[in-house]
Amino acid sequence: MSKTLICSCEDVTSDDIRHAVAKGYCDVESVKRFTGFGTGICQGKGCLSAVAALLCKEKAQKPAGLLPFTPRPPLYPTEMSVLASMQVDESQPPVGGVPEELAVFPPALRSEGSVPAKAKVVIIGGGIMGLALAYNLSLRGETDVVVLERGYLCAGASGRNGGGVRMQWGTSANIELAKRSIELMGRFARDMGINVWLRQGGYLFMAKTKAVAQRLERNVALHNKHGVPTRLLTVDEAREIVPGLSMAGAQAASFNPEDGVIFPWPFLWGYANGCRKAGIKVETFTNVTGFETSDGLVRKVKTDRGDIACDTVVLASGAWSPEIARLVGVQLPNEPHRHEILSTEPLKPFLSPLVSVLDSGLYFSQSMRGEIVGGMGDPKEPPGLNMGSTLRFVSRFSQALMEQMPQLGHVKVLRQWAGCYDVTPDNNPVLGRTPGLENMLQMSGFVGHGFMMAPAVAERMAGWMTTGESDELFTRFNLRRFQEGKLEREDMIIG
Repeated sequence: MSKTLICSCEDVTSDDIRHAVAKGYCDVESVKRFTGFGTGICQGKGCLSAVAALLCKEKAQKPAGLLPFTPRPPLYPTEMSVLASMQVDESQPPVGGVPEELAVFPPALRSEGSVPAKAKVVIIGGGIMGLALAYNLSLRGETDVVVLERGYLCAGASGRNGGGVRMQWGTSANIELAKRSIELMGRFARDMGINVWLRQGGYLFMAKTKAVAQRLERNVALHNKHGVPTRLLTVDEAREIVPGLSMAGAQAASFNPEDGVIFPWPFLWGYANGCRKAGIKVETFTNVTGFETSDGLVRKVKTDRGDIACDTVVLASGAWSPEIARLVGVQLPNEPHRHEILSTEPLKPFLSPLVSVLDSGLYFSQSMRGEIVGGMGDPKEPPGLNMGSTLRFVSRFSQALMEQMPQLGHVKVLRQWAGCYDVTPDNNPVLGRTPGLENMLQMSGFVGHGFMMAPAVAERMAGWMTTGESDELFTRFNLRRFQEGKLEREDMIIG
């Protein structure tokens, strides 16, 4: 066993890198996520070249594929109080962002072989939804499945979120899905052999306005009706749960102790490993370029590595789903919206629940490593597939966080990144059959909460696909509802 340190910030050794390679993670971005190298105080400045050299030595990657991982601003750790001092023009929308995410991954990262010529089911999207569905299909005996992913695992929203999982929702359907998902997460380590570090420290929601406070009160009653132990809190009661929380401007709060946080990356890897063990093909760095259709059915999925004939195709590409759907002439109502997030230097553990100001979308929690991880929506963010990072975000976030926890002003921000919410007009997903293309199934539009709904949605969708039994979930959230006006709006969206 080699104890040679590759990343001294995160104690990653050369053997850790070799272990990642043995698991099939050979590109720099995947190895970064599997080992944690490059996520410490120096942000990879001292270890990136050593990892690239080791990957080349192990013949895990061709030199052309040894691209550096995406750098994350700020360039140097910067105190929140400094970032909060920056002026933000709230009347103007954010623009650009550094670095812009590459739209196309290097050809050198693609497998040299072709994709399978035929599969019973092709799932487009190797995020948490697509992989969870493929795994659940295998549990029901269906393993003739191919999952297509345009980048590396965790490249999309599934690898870019804060890991929050909650039962506090505004509709009965989402409450029940979340309850089941969190139940399955609690068994994940036992069932899948990988720890996702589920920590049920609760979610504490704050309301600053009377309208939002009334919404909290209404939703608490709905939660209780479904057996979720959410309760309304006074300002003082909220401060007892989170010492040091100012509750500035807050009128009310709600708290469910059974909500929590998990580590996103191993959650995805667990499903991917389960798929591969079952014989399901997970094809990364593979782009869908079109479809072949006839008689109202998709006959083939076309990719840059060959065509796949199929009986069923599932569109589970998150914010990229409308783009893929247009290739076959289907117009989805979804819009991608950038949402930014950041992580600080580690602190001694002090914060149990995830805290959110429902009015502004501010949320923050503390990771297993002690980092403060959080984000905040921007009402001026224009729609579009943009995953660049902005100074505007870290300034707005720092101001909002320091309002609630002023003692964190000295804490340094280490890195920031962005992902895309897949937003629908009613904040609910698009599920079920596609009108005019009966064998194209929709599985998108989760507005930032697909990550926490995936276990339950995938379980039900796999059952619906393999048994043919009706399930109201796939009629209730069918694409037709937007034409028919049968919308049920979800009002507890944060971030």
